[in-house]
Amino acid sequence: MSREAKTILVTGATGGVGTAVCTRLAGAGHSLVLAARDPAKLKSLQGKLAETSPVPCRWVSVDMGSDASVEEFAAELNAGNVILDGAVLMPPQPHSTSDALPPSDVWREIFQRSFVGPLALLKVALSRMRPDVARGKRCKIVIVSGISSAQVLGHYATSNVIRCAWVAEAKTLAFAWGEAGVHVNTLSLGGTLSPWYEEGVERRAAQAGVTYEERIIEETANIPLRKYGTPQEVALAVEGLLSPFSDHMTGLNILHDGGFTRAY
Repeated sequence: MSREAKTILVTGATGGVGTAVCTRLAGAGHSLVLAARDPAKLKSLQGKLAETSPVPCRWVSVDMGSDASVEEFAAELNAGNVILDGAVLMPPQPHSTSDALPPSDVWREIFQRSFVGPLALLKVALSRMRPDVARGKRCKIVIVSGISSAQVLGHYATSNVIRCAWVAEAKTLAFAWGEAGVHVNTLSLGGTLSPWYEEGVERRAAQAGVTYEERIIEETANIPLRKYGTPQEVALAVEGLLSPFSDHMTGLNILHDGGFTRAY
C-alpha cells in the first residue's frame, strides 16, 4: 500500500497486535525501530523480521511508565541520529475494572503508565521527525486505542478515561502540528483476537461449558459483522494510516470494531 520506504517507530512491538503491525510494515519494505520493555523479546522479533524482510530494523527497550527509561530511549535515538517518518504508539491499557472511583494513588499510577509516560515518548518521536511539506514529505502518527474512546463500556471504568484522553490529545496535536506536515490519528479497536484475548475467550468458554467456536458466536452476536478483528486486520489499517491514503486526514478517531459502536 505504501509508495516509499519509511523509518517507523512501533511501540508495544512484541505484543500480539504489535508483532502483526511490525510484520506487515517490514514486509512492505519499511525500516523499523522496535520498542518494548523486554530486550529478549525484542531481539527475537528482530530475528524473525530479518527472515522475511531485507530491510534492517533496530530495537530499543523502553518502559513507557518510567520517565528515566523514556529519557534513555531519547538519548539512544539521538545518539544514533535516527530520523523518523512515522510512529505507531500503543500505550499500555489499564486492566478492566468496575471501580469508577479508585484511590488517587491508583489514578496517578494509571496516568503515568498509560498516558504521561507514553506522551513523553511521543514527544521524543516528534523531535526525531523532519517533515517538509514543500517537498511533499509528511510524517504520520497512529495512536492505537480502544472502542471505549467512543462509548463508555462496563467494567472498563479507568480505561474509558484514558482512551478518551488519547483521542483528545490526538486532536490537539493535529492542530498543533498539522501545518508542519505531521498527521495524528487514533485507531480505536474493538474486540481483537490477539493471543491474550483468545485466551480470555477460551477461559470464558470453559466456564460456560461451551466450545471456543460457540463462545465466539455468542460474544459477537451484537457486532454487525459477527466477528472479532484480527491483529493482521489492524496491521493493514495502520499501514493505510501511515501511507499517502491519509494525506488529507488528521485528528480522526477511526473505529475498527466491526460496526459495534452505535453512534453517528
